[in-house]
Order: sequence, then structure tokens, then C-alpha cells
Amino acid sequence: MAHIRNNGNSRHGTSMRRTLRREAASTIGLLADEQDFAAMRRYRTFTFDDHTIYLQQVESLLKALSAQGMHATVALFDPEEYAEFCAESGIAPDAPASRSRFTAEIASAGATVAYAGQPIDTLIPILVGRAVRRATWEYATTLLAGLGECADCGQDIGHAAFDRASHLLLRILETAGPGTHHLVCSTPTDNEHLLAVLHTERGTTGPSRLESEEGAEFVTVLAVAVALERPGGVVLRTSSAGAQDRVHGWRLTRGNLVPLSAGEVFSAYCTDADTGEPVAPEPHVEYCAGFELGADEPEAHH
Repeated sequence: MAHIRNNGNSRHGTSMRRTLRREAASTIGLLADEQDFAAMRRYRTFTFDDHTIYLQQVESLLKALSAQGMHATVALFDPEEYAEFCAESGIAPDAPASRSRFTAEIASAGATVAYAGQPIDTLIPILVGRAVRRATWEYATTLLAGLGECADCGQDIGHAAFDRASHLLLRILETAGPGTHHLVCSTPTDNEHLLAVLHTERGTTGPSRLESEEGAEFVTVLAVAVALERPGGVVLRTSSAGAQDRVHGWRLTRGNLVPLSAGEVFSAYCTDADTGEPVAPEPHVEYCAGFELGADEPEAHH
């Protein structure tokens, strides 16, 4: 009888573990391109030898996890960051447990994409784009934090610039009115050319619906341009049902957003940024002057 009871306990324990397994989230560290994949092949315990097959196997694993009702996310696995992580943590890089530990680390602090049945070819660009946005935000945040205080008034320069950039964004969205808005902000720094993108929607009543993380990234990049008084610009494209898309633009000058003329917006939008060659204008798009953002703005700088 004791033997039978033990079997029952064993079966019950197995059932409980399966239940818990279904409720445990899974994160996969993905080597998105062939160069990163090749870098990992120097480790003996990394047994894949073909990137295409590797991606197929990752997709199959994601489908299997989803079929079991499990939540799965994908994080971008960077071999250089992995090697640095292992060195700093004092762990052996040529071990599956080390790769798993690194994946958990980047999932907690880095960019991830939740798997929702999308093909791997669709998931990868989303993941890479999110990782680039995250890196841009981290760089811009570090840059702002290092600016210190104003020598004249003692105010934190980065904080003041962030407040001003937030105000400028809200003024743009308030003045733009109803519709689906797509904004792009770009500005150069000493080491990087920063680019931030923001999507919002606004109904006929109420404020714009703003995704908090994307909004913070956009404001941070705009704040860098304000604080450093670097050149750059903001472009707004608005789509509304039954109407042409409207494109507006502003130039960043000494921490201010100065409206571009309709001709300047057309020229900027219809010129290839790499070659300088003209690009045919899009149909059903109206190129408009940037609108004034009002005179109630905070001080531009100190």
C-alpha cells in the first residue's frame, strides 16, 4: 500500500510541476543576424551551425510554447555584451547556463517583444527596432544627466531641457488637432545621430493617446537638442479619415522649434537624405508650414 501511495504522490507532484510550468514565462535570447550568430559559434556548447535553421528552430519553439498556453518573449542577444557580462560576473561563457542567465538579465532591463504568433521574419525587425530605440534613449538619458547645473542659475540643465521638450511636444499635439499623428525628431550629437519616432491618436474630444515609453524616448531626444542647442528638426505627419495626409515641420534653433515654410517642408520630405537627390512627392499628401507653438513656452535655456 505504501508503494501505491508513493506512486500517487509522484503523479500528483508531476502534475503540479506541469501546472507551474504552464504558468512560468519563457524568454528566448535571439541572435538576429548572421554576424552575431557566427560570433557565438566559437563556443563549443553552442551547437547550431546554420543561421537559417537556427531561426526556424526558434520559431518552432515559440509556436510550441504558445500552443501550450505559455507566455513567451524574445530578447536581442548581443555576443559582445554577453562576453562582457560573463567577464564581469566571473562565469564561464561557454555554458548554456551562462547564456540563460544573460538572457534573463537583458530581458529584465532591455528591449523585448512578446510572441503573439507573428512569423520570425516579422518579429526580428520589430525587436531590432525596439533595441535601437532603447539604446538611443539610454544614450540620450546619460548625456542629459551629465550636463550638470547651469553656472548662472544653478538649475539642472538636463531636467530643465526635459521639461521644455515635454512642453513643446504637448503644444504640437494640442495644436495639431484630431487624427493619427506620426512624429519624428532627429538631432546630431558628438558621437551619435539621434532619432526618435512617436505615434499618437487623438479623437474629436480629449487629449492625444500617448504610449508612455515611446513618449519618454521622444521627449528625451528632443531634450538633448534643446540642451545642447544642436541643429535638427521635428516632422509631424497627420492622417485623418477622408482627407489628405498633412506634413508639418520645424527646425531646431538655439533650443527652439522654429516653423518651416511649406516649401522647406516639401524640400526636406522630397530629398534623399543620403544622396541629396530629389524624391518624387507622395500622392495624397499636403506639405504644410509648421505652425506656431505659442509664446507661453518656458525659457529655452539658461
